[in-house]
Amino acid sequence: MPSYAYFNKQFVPLAEAKIGIMTNALHYGTAIFEGIRGNWNSDQKQIYIFRPKEHFERLQNGCRVLKIDLPHSVDELCQLTVKLVAMCRFEEDIYIRPLAYKSSESLGVRLHNLESDFLALVIPWGPYLDMDKARCGVSSWRRPDYNVIPPSAKLTGLYINNALAKNEAIEKGFDEAIMLTPDGHISEGSGENIFLVMDGKLVTPASDNHILLGITRDTVIKLAKEELGIEAIERPVELRELFAAEECFLTGTAAHITPVGEVDHRPIGDGEVGEITAKLQKLYFEIIRGNNPKYLDWCTPVYKRVP
Repeated sequence: MPSYAYFNKQFVPLAEAKIGIMTNALHYGTAIFEGIRGNWNSDQKQIYIFRPKEHFERLQNGCRVLKIDLPHSVDELCQLTVKLVAMCRFEEDIYIRPLAYKSSESLGVRLHNLESDFLALVIPWGPYLDMDKARCGVSSWRRPDYNVIPPSAKLTGLYINNALAKNEAIEKGFDEAIMLTPDGHISEGSGENIFLVMDGKLVTPASDNHILLGITRDTVIKLAKEELGIEAIERPVELRELFAAEECFLTGTAAHITPVGEVDHRPIGDGEVGEITAKLQKLYFEIIRGNNPKYLDWCTPVYKRVP
């Protein structure tokens, strides 16, 4: 089934969406991206896009960092995304990739005197970490400090840091990397936020621990409090606490909620999926597929269905 893209302010077949080799963003990482999930509900024959508004608000904030003029409002971005996904007619889980970028075909390290543009594409994509529980390794690559590059924005150039960590983890036989802050505290995975369960409570690195403020992270914090009565404590987390945790899991749009079974060959808890992790996973998957009426405002349906 052919896929489509939104490119140069129009909808075109994905195969026809091409960028010139002198495009500034290609050479210097001067772009902001998002990853948004569309989740297929086979019973309802519906795709639900999960929290698109929050994703586009984060994109908008990132554009301000890179001085990118976003040509659409958040509401317009949500609307064109629904139209794009509907055009693709997928009946499976999908991944939506919006990108705002410096589009001038001009070389030179700068942010000024460059044109901006926006594109979006849709592809089928199953679980990013396709396993019951992940084996993680603590990376030798650390997150950048705030005066190096802002880690709270999804800047394309920043993600070479994540790629180095992920590659190192795979080459060492792990599924995923866990990265530290410049001062040695736990930060996040190469593409996910991280949570520990300690004394029956959730503990996660605070916003000033060089993390991306993840949409799934925010979802988990809210669900834990509202549905399980568990507060999430946001604070610096030491490496020793990770090894001693009762449970551990990763969260991200691509990875959903992925349990962690071991870190650096040390089992987390009994090495199996923990009770709290399992409860949050079950809640989360019900919600993102539109099966929990309480949270339907987080889910944007794509296909128009006749009652």
